[in-house]
Amino acid sequence: MLTQEMRDSMIDVADLNQLKWDLNHLQPVDVGEYISKLPTNQRAIAFRLLNKAQAIDVFEYLPTEVQEELINSLHDVQVVQIVEAMSPDERAELFDELPAGVIKRLLQELSPEQRQATATILGYPEGTAGRVMTTEYVRLREGLTVGEALSKIRRQDEDKETIYYAYVTDDNRTLVRVVSLRQLLFTFPDVLIRDIASDRVIKVRTETPQEEVAQIMKRYDLIAIPVVDREDRLVGIITIDDVVDILEEEATEDIQKLAGVSGDEAALSSPLLTIRNRLPWLLGIMALYIGAASAIAPFQSVIAAVPVLAVIMPIFSNTGGTVGIQALTVTIRGLGVGEVTPKDTLKILRKELIAGLGTALALCLTMILLSLIWARPQERWVALVAGIVMASNTMVAVTLGTLLPMGLKRLKLDPALVSGPLVTTMLDTIGFLTFLSLISVALNVLHLPS
Repeated sequence: MLTQEMRDSMIDVADLNQLKWDLNHLQPVDVGEYISKLPTNQRAIAFRLLNKAQAIDVFEYLPTEVQEELINSLHDVQVVQIVEAMSPDERAELFDELPAGVIKRLLQELSPEQRQATATILGYPEGTAGRVMTTEYVRLREGLTVGEALSKIRRQDEDKETIYYAYVTDDNRTLVRVVSLRQLLFTFPDVLIRDIASDRVIKVRTETPQEEVAQIMKRYDLIAIPVVDREDRLVGIITIDDVVDILEEEATEDIQKLAGVSGDEAALSSPLLTIRNRLPWLLGIMALYIGAASAIAPFQSVIAAVPVLAVIMPIFSNTGGTVGIQALTVTIRGLGVGEVTPKDTLKILRKELIAGLGTALALCLTMILLSLIWARPQERWVALVAGIVMASNTMVAVTLGTLLPMGLKRLKLDPALVSGPLVTTMLDTIGFLTFLSLISVALNVLHLPS
């Protein structure tokens, strides 16, 4: 682990020998964290202190922007050695962020085998199994014996992503069976692979969405899953470390969308990136709120006649929006982890409506009480209207929070596209229109006092 002194101090030229020893004896993930937190002008210095093997391991744990920065500051030979040693999927992820000219130069320097593997992965659409798979896996033929298979693994498969599973293919590379390393180790050497390998292979296709891959691996407790093309030919595997990254990426994306944040913003992102990511959303939300404000504009005389409305209306806005976001979050989370599907829409809606009914009653009574406290004696009739509208708005909120993400999922769109601010604005518009219309009717038709 990194010492507190290393975490708190910058590079001291006088202590480079000690730092070199420390960095080369720490875990790569800890070194990657240390280098990432250094000032920009010191990262390359620290990275150059690493020996070749440690540098290769550490590079994969660095954030993409730091990797790109180091590529621009290191010698071409050193860069090629590092990129060549990366797994194909990690290399493809890095290339996604690099300028086209740099990618072209690096591809030309890679070995033909690694160049082909990287080009293959980059050829698949982003967010699919083909884009996150690695082409480094253990492949066996059915006709091998267990002893021959183990010898092959020892001789040729040292650098594979994982050897826990070996995938059995025919002469056309069609995936037919899978066998675990445990089975190989505890079976006599002269037994044929086909006699112990399972033909019940759980697999995904190159075009399978990456979040679906994560759900399948979670469901079946797999540490790796094979990826096949449309002809069932084995083209790669996805390992558990990739799935962890996928789940983190999907969770981050959903949270950002719910909060109305776009892009790849992180807690320590630059102010410029923060402005660039947030401002479009904020301007969009402002445009939506103009719609909600427009619903209020025709009722200015009503609000002037009944001043307590100015006190009550913000409560509608905050409470209704919160109820909607609660239902929205639970539904999106259930869809995200595969707990529910669009087929469960009525079941989920029934549950939310029953819960919403109890919530609506409690909020209705609370609203009536608050309105009675704040209203002048001649305005206390407003309390009943406020309570009724609060209850109805609560039921609308749980309905929208459930149906909107379910509808997007049924249309094969991302449910998280329904952001919290969008739902809040819709509920504000509905609530304000309903509330102010009823108050207007009460004043003009029923001639209630103001």
